Amino acid sequence: MAPHHLATEAGLRMLRAGGHAVDAAIAANAALGVVMPNACGLGGDAFWLIWDVKGTPGGSGRQLALNGSGRSPGGADAAKLRREGLEVMPMRGARSVTIPGAVRSWGDAHRRFGRLPVATLLAPAIELAAGGFPAYDELIDAVEGTAGHVRDALGADAAFFEIYRPHGRAWRPGELVRLPALAKTLEALAEDGVDAFYDGRLGERQARLLADLGAACGPADFRDHTSTWGEPIETRYRGVKLTTHPPNSSGVVALELLNILEQFEPPARAFGADGLHDASWAHHAIEAAKLAMADRDGHLTDPETADVPVERLLDKAHATALAALVDPHRASIPRAATNPPGGGTAYLAAVDGDGNAVSLIQSNYLGFGSGVVDPETGVHYQNRGSYFSLDPDHPNVLAPGKRTLHTLMPCMLFRDGQAGPWIVVGSMGGDAQPQIHAQFVSNVVDGGLDIGQAVAAPRWSVEPRFHFDPPRTVAIESGFDQGFVDTLVALGHPLVDVGGFEAGIGHQHAIELVDGGPAAPGGSVAAVTDPRSVGLPSVW
Repeated sequence: MAPHHLATEAGLRMLRAGGHAVDAAIAANAALGVVMPNACGLGGDAFWLIWDVKGTPGGSGRQLALNGSGRSPGGADAAKLRREGLEVMPMRGARSVTIPGAVRSWGDAHRRFGRLPVATLLAPAIELAAGGFPAYDELIDAVEGTAGHVRDALGADAAFFEIYRPHGRAWRPGELVRLPALAKTLEALAEDGVDAFYDGRLGERQARLLADLGAACGPADFRDHTSTWGEPIETRYRGVKLTTHPPNSSGVVALELLNILEQFEPPARAFGADGLHDASWAHHAIEAAKLAMADRDGHLTDPETADVPVERLLDKAHATALAALVDPHRASIPRAATNPPGGGTAYLAAVDGDGNAVSLIQSNYLGFGSGVVDPETGVHYQNRGSYFSLDPDHPNVLAPGKRTLHTLMPCMLFRDGQAGPWIVVGSMGGDAQPQIHAQFVSNVVDGGLDIGQAVAAPRWSVEPRFHFDPPRTVAIESGFDQGFVDTLVALGHPLVDVGGFEAGIGHQHAIELVDGGPAAPGGSVAAVTDPRSVGLPSVW
């Protein structure tokens, strides 16, 4: 399942053909890069959690983390940018681009788990790019909302307009969107393998384009880029094991937030079938989020370049100490943020008939990322490099070959008595992702909601209004009743009503492996996509 029904269908085709969950995830991800280019694509990054049923030689299952995030170009130089008068990284343009990591991660995951040929996996995406797909409201709004930023950063003749605004006007709903240059690139990867994205002519072309636009990169930055296999990090929330990707992912933020929230007890009858009813519980979660985000700003970066004290951040004693700072009667004013706000992401999940599972999140960062599009290849590039700091004392300071802090965080839930995952879940939403996840976990664990109720329930997210603003403004959906809203205001939370279903507070999707999942006797799956998206769950 994915946030667009055409991508879900691409993944389902792979499962019908006998593919592994990894095959389905790659096919869905490639299709999303075509039909949802505002959120993800070949020029972005990816983080994976993979549940491997066979796992160890003894046959017990094992969970793996795969880091498909990119690194800064080898010529990146924070001091040089400061000398040019920059105080923060550019939000758009080639200098905000890091080397894309998603496509390399496809190859690495496929080599380890794939059953179907790469050409088969990419076929649906090629069909959609070459034959076209209907324009839809979210894509149209994203193009129009991004156009001004691209024009300011790259000029009115930027290739973005040729590719995504070819008629010189907004797409009309249902109008056919074709991406022939991207189709040719996907065809080349289908024929030569996905590593061709980095090696040889295609890698050289990308490096040359980005360098010509001002990025400090060369062919070696593409050729030498690698993914990283690792182990998930975890905590327990009221007996349920929660796993996510280690840093540079923001998964640690979600786990720390839930550790803090666990120090409190939700009021009786705090939840109904439509979600949370008790504003005091939301207040505690908002305050916990502020504390966890402050720790993020102080520590989160590439663990290969600095120590990220994950064990201390996830220690229950640390959570207890932070929980003592929460005033149950008044909202706090947190420290100013030292990382920029914003986000744009696509989450997908897959489970195959053997019980293998994938939780995958892929992103450009802001809508259409950097705004840089290659008219020859059709690849558009992320602006994740804008997350780097130019402050030499900041843990996430820009340096050559460094991975930046990421908001991306795939997740799984496990409960006692079930060997494999209980729920595979994740969301888009930038800084809101840890908060969306915490609300989901509380909904299903504290509130006893099913995954459909938990995903559809109204949400909130505390966030900065602008760069380096303290994260205290609470974006809130209008599904909460007036008494809930009035209570939060009385507690001192500045609220911004974002309407009924607001994409900026996530597209969350979840698969539940019911009674052990499809491989267990009597087991099955339940799947839900977010009603805020144009996705549909599908089971074969």
